[in-house]
Amino acid sequence: MKYRALGNTGLLVSELVVGSVPFGGRGSFEKTGSVDVAQATRMFDLAFDVGVNLIDTADLYSHGLAEEIVGKALGERRDSIILASKARSPMSENPNDSGASRYHLIRACEASLKRLGTDRIDLYQIHNWDGVTPVEETLAALDHLVQSGKIRYFGTSNYTAWQMMKTLGSARLNGWQQPVSQQIYYTPESREAEYELLPMALDQGFATLVWGPLGEGLLTGKVRRGHKAPPGTRQGNDWPEPYVHDRERAYDIIETLIQVGERHGCSPSRVCLAWLKDRPGITSVITAGRSEEQLQDNLKAVELVLGQEDLDQIERATRMAPQYPYWHRIAAGMDRIDPAEAPFIEMYRKTMSESQE
Repeated sequence: MKYRALGNTGLLVSELVVGSVPFGGRGSFEKTGSVDVAQATRMFDLAFDVGVNLIDTADLYSHGLAEEIVGKALGERRDSIILASKARSPMSENPNDSGASRYHLIRACEASLKRLGTDRIDLYQIHNWDGVTPVEETLAALDHLVQSGKIRYFGTSNYTAWQMMKTLGSARLNGWQQPVSQQIYYTPESREAEYELLPMALDQGFATLVWGPLGEGLLTGKVRRGHKAPPGTRQGNDWPEPYVHDRERAYDIIETLIQVGERHGCSPSRVCLAWLKDRPGITSVITAGRSEEQLQDNLKAVELVLGQEDLDQIERATRMAPQYPYWHRIAAGMDRIDPAEAPFIEMYRKTMSESQE
């Protein structure tokens, strides 16, 4: 297991992280799994044995039940593990039981602390942008939570790059604590983050944690062209994510992951995670499982070394068409390419060259 700095901090986090979406199974989350305390405890045993040191959860997951299970499953190991949670999502029909206002965030944090059975959250993340609350109010509340010792660091989830920069700029201007991380959706099938979010993170020193790395079950190999997703899986239970623009392209990517896995004698899930964890700008990849067997297989991704043939094959299947302004930088032969953009722009030079032949 490798460890990487959590953005511009001295905190080191493991390259694979265990998520808790399948914990509880209450409400709409019954489609994701129903891991109980005993099973979660065994999963944590498996993860900690191979070096995982961060657990990710949220108040939204099973409407608080996932946090309760995480707290009980951690038990006395709490002090040796980095604990991350999130807030902002609607937790009831009360209009003020949602958002990133001072009123809601402080209440939400205190409620999460009780459910988790701890006195602090190591990484507190705003689960989505709040387009109503002024960012200054959100930051002042988060700064208060840091100063009061209830959280150690904070980050974001599902923000755009301009929202991240607006947040960072306001924090710097007012002398408040600054965000250290972003949590984003990023998979071989969905590489949009390479255009703004990942270059922004590299430039500003944000950590990037990936959620849904297996496409919410889409890329595990259980969904294939001509076959329905088996019942009991997330995709087979009509889980609404992810949005897939081109289903045929997605099937091609799934077949590619299966082929690479066959070369290595492993699952397509393991190939997917191994590819993601070493992408430019990625700090950690959040993985989970409905069963201990699924989690154990995913954790073995740290042992898988993809060769150049594997990487080239995955790149051909997953590379998106160059978008502006990347294609313009390449077509115009621009010099002085920003180091934060360079690793992504280079991936598209060959695409443009091949299309002009």
